[in-house]
Amino acid sequence: MERKREPLGTVRAAGIAGVVFAVLMAVAIVLLRTALPGGAEGHHITVDAAQRRTVQTALGLLPYAGIAFLWFMGALREQVGEAEDRFMATVFLGSGVIFVATLFGCAAAAVTVLDEDQQNAPFGRNFAYTLLTTYSMRMAAVFIITTSTIGRRLGVLPRPLVLLGFATGLTLLLAGTSLPWSELVFPAWALIVSLDILRGGRASTPRRRPAST
Repeated sequence: MERKREPLGTVRAAGIAGVVFAVLMAVAIVLLRTALPGGAEGHHITVDAAQRRTVQTALGLLPYAGIAFLWFMGALREQVGEAEDRFMATVFLGSGVIFVATLFGCAAAAVTVLDEDQQNAPFGRNFAYTLLTTYSMRMAAVFIITTSTIGRRLGVLPRPLVLLGFATGLTLLLAGTSLPWSELVFPAWALIVSLDILRGGRASTPRRRPAST
């Protein structure tokens, strides 16, 4: 006998995974930003032992943040179900996967500052900074806008969260590195959405796409 699917379990998984991602990502960003100042002001700064320990802690958190994000993304997609639009689903999945890839690339580049001889530290620091603040956050912006669009079309996200998502996505997409610490906007958005999911237990079935004739 086929077991019935448990939509509430998927909803709860999405909420918990989103909270875990938001917390880990925010802490890692703060640690990396503190230990690796980017731009012209950080180009000639020597990384000391305390900063290397801070970077090491951040690098230990990033893999788990990426895993939690993939879980969060998969659980969100599961809620859409048969109402999934192929175009939006492609952009949703693509932006999410590229975000995680660039996040891990940022972590790999930041490893160079752990080398005590400092030979490759400036390159690794600047490369990690660019990946995080430019490419990774642009993909995060696309993910936020796509998620908000899907949430609006299917009615699975309340209107205030949809508007917040569009504003957050456009901020990351257009402002980018011109706003210091703007990377924290993404985990903040994920935390708000996840808490809303957990609070409301959004188990309502999305509207099915009309059948083509």
